[in-house]
Amino acid sequence: MFVGRRDELDLLAKALGRVRRTGEGRSVALRGRRQVGKSRLVQELCDRSGLPYCFYTAVKGASSVEAVGYFLESVRDSTLLTPAGRDLLPSRPTSGGWGDMLRVLAGVLPDTPSIVVLDELPWLSEQDATFDGHLQVVWDRLLAAKPVLLLLLGSDLHMMQRFTEYDRPFYGRATNMLLGPFNLAETAAVTGLRGADAIDAHLITGGLPGIALEWEPGAPPADFLREEITNKTSALFTVPEQSLASEFPTPDTSRRVLEAVGGVGSRTFGNIASAAGDRGGPVSSGTLSPLLTRLVEEKRILAVDRPLSTKPSKLAQYRIADSNLRLYLAVLRDVQQLVLRDRLAAARNVLEARWSSWRGSAVEPLIRDALAVAAGAGDLPWSDGWEVGGWWNRQANPEIDLVGADRAPIASRIVFAGSIKWQDGPFDQRHLDELRQGALQIPGFEPGVSGLVVVSRSGTSLPDAAVDLVWGPDDVVRAWPA
Repeated sequence: MFVGRRDELDLLAKALGRVRRTGEGRSVALRGRRQVGKSRLVQELCDRSGLPYCFYTAVKGASSVEAVGYFLESVRDSTLLTPAGRDLLPSRPTSGGWGDMLRVLAGVLPDTPSIVVLDELPWLSEQDATFDGHLQVVWDRLLAAKPVLLLLLGSDLHMMQRFTEYDRPFYGRATNMLLGPFNLAETAAVTGLRGADAIDAHLITGGLPGIALEWEPGAPPADFLREEITNKTSALFTVPEQSLASEFPTPDTSRRVLEAVGGVGSRTFGNIASAAGDRGGPVSSGTLSPLLTRLVEEKRILAVDRPLSTKPSKLAQYRIADSNLRLYLAVLRDVQQLVLRDRLAAARNVLEARWSSWRGSAVEPLIRDALAVAAGAGDLPWSDGWEVGGWWNRQANPEIDLVGADRAPIASRIVFAGSIKWQDGPFDQRHLDELRQGALQIPGFEPGVSGLVVVSRSGTSLPDAAVDLVWGPDDVVRAWPA
C-alpha cells in the first residue's frame, strides 16, 4: 500500500516532465532519515511512470571494486537495456572503476526518457573518495545530454547536503529535496484512526512509514503498543536502534548528549552538560556548544525551541526531533530490556506508568506545527499568526505552551497565547485563569488585542466566549491536508 506523499510525487513528476519535454538530463538529490520511505517513494515513481529504469542500492562496507560489480549487475538486470544495449555491457567490471562504469551506463541509456536511481549515495563516497568527481565528469559530458532523470538518495543528511554544496564537484547540478516523515493526516490514513487516537499513533510511530505500515488499520494505540512490545523484534524497537547504531556507532560525547536529552529528559544547556558529563565533571561549554549545533543543524536529530516574543532571548530548550526515537529513549528502551528478559508484566507496567506524562509533553511540538499549518492556510481567526512557538522565562515559571506571532525569532506582534491540556479532564476556569495570568508576562502580549487559544484532548468546561479559539484532537488532525 502506498499512502500520501502527494506533494513529493508531484515534485518528482515535474522533474521527469522536464526530461520528457526537453530531452535533457535532470538530477535530484533526495535525502531523508532512515525508514522515512525514500526508496519506496522513488520505486513508486518508477512504477507509475512506466519508463525503463535502473535501481542500484550501495552496500555499506563493500569495497570500491565490489560496489562497481554490484552496479554492473543492477544495470544488467534493469529495464534500461535494449538487445543492442545489452551487447555493449562488459562481462565484468573494467579496471577503470566508477569512471568507466558510469560511461558504460551513459552508453546503454535509451534515446527515450528513463530513470536511474543511486541509493545510499554516501556509502559510495565512503568507498571511493573520487566517486563525486567521476559522477560530475560523466554527467557534464554524457548524462546531462540524455533524457534521463538521475535520482541520488541518501540517509546521512549532512553528507547528502554536502554533496551539492559549492566546494564539491556536483555543485549546481542537482535539485535538493528533503523527505520528512508522514504528516499527521497521512499517519491517520495509514492507521485508519481519527482524532486523539491518530495523534497517539503519530507520536508512537514518529510518522515513519517503516513503523506506521505495521499498524493494523483501526487498532487502538493502547492495543497496538501492548501487542508490539510482546515482539522482541518489533519495528518499535529495531527502527530507533538501527538509527542510533548507524549514526552514532560509538559511545562518544554525541551519544551521551542524546541520552541526556532523550533518556534523562535534560533540556537546557546546563542540565545537558551535567547529565552528559563524566567523572571529570560536566561537558565544557566549548565542547557542548558546537556539538549541539551539529546535532541540530547537520544531523537534525535534535530540535531546539526558543521563547517566542517581541524581545530577544538566549534561552533554549532541546528535544529529540523524531518522536519515535524520543519515545524509545524515554520509555521503550527500558520496556525492551524487560521484554528480552521475558518480564512482560513488568514491561507493561513501565509503559503504562510513563506513557501519559510522556505523551503530554511530546504532543506540544505537533500541536504547534498544526496551528502554524492552519495559519498558513488561512484557517485561524487571525491573518498574521504564521509562527507558533512557546514562551518561558529563566525560572520556567510560567511556561506558556502556545504563542502565535507574525514572525520569529523576534516578533513585532503577538497574535495569541494559548494552553495545551492533554491529560485527562477538560480545560476549566482554573486553567484559564492560569493562562491569562501567565500570558501577561509574555513581552508583546496585549490583553484584549492578542487572542487566547485552548487546545484540549478532553474539551473544555468554559462558556463559548471565554477564549477566541478552542481546538480538539480532530481539529489538530484536520490542519493537514489529507
